[in-house]
Amino acid sequence: MKLKDKIILVTGGSKGIGKGISKVFLNEGANVIICARNKEELESAENELKNDGHISSLRADLTNPSDITLIQEYISNNYGKLDILINNASILGLNTKIEDYPENLWNKVIDINLNAQFYITKALIPLLKKSNNGSIINVSSTVGRQGRANWGAYSVSKFGIEALTQILSQELEEFNIRVNSVNPGGTRTDMRAAAVPGEDPMTLPTPSDIAPVFVYLASDESIGETGKEFNARDWIN
Repeated sequence: MKLKDKIILVTGGSKGIGKGISKVFLNEGANVIICARNKEELESAENELKNDGHISSLRADLTNPSDITLIQEYISNNYGKLDILINNASILGLNTKIEDYPENLWNKVIDINLNAQFYITKALIPLLKKSNNGSIINVSSTVGRQGRANWGAYSVSKFGIEALTQILSQELEEFNIRVNSVNPGGTRTDMRAAAVPGEDPMTLPTPSDIAPVFVYLASDESIGETGKEFNARDWIN
């Protein structure tokens, strides 16, 4: 087991990529905490995954300071440290031209996809410092590395995630905390179906299929790897 007894928080863990990689983490021996905004989806995910290992869930809106504090206190009181943070939570927004993008929706996408990642990471750095070898894995996107028309706020937010990754990797290296980004590529999720409605989902890998790179970056095998961009498709067996 590559992740035996590792304490892992997965944001946006109730469905899609978050739930898929959480299942693999559990099978590798990790203690997994998932958080998400939707209580029903979160409880469903926990029930589905509980036979795979030690999992707990927290309903949380990562743009709400009190919910951030709740997560911080829960991990501190129950584990005393955090080994791995997976910044996965995000929303798609709208695929349209910048000229037509609704300002309120733009702000919401940036808040959930970028600002919330800053809030939760900042709050959990002290707990990550208590790990012997901490790891932050930021979930990016193809459009977070190359801008593409009509991807608007989602693309901009993921570019921000790449910058956050580079900055944190330099600031936290002295504390043995590595920080990397992963581009999942097209994956069989509801978000992908909404983004590319004409695509056949059966041609895409599942969230579990793209998990190997996440396991590598969460495990001690990746010690020394920091500030890098990874592509999940390159790791599919």
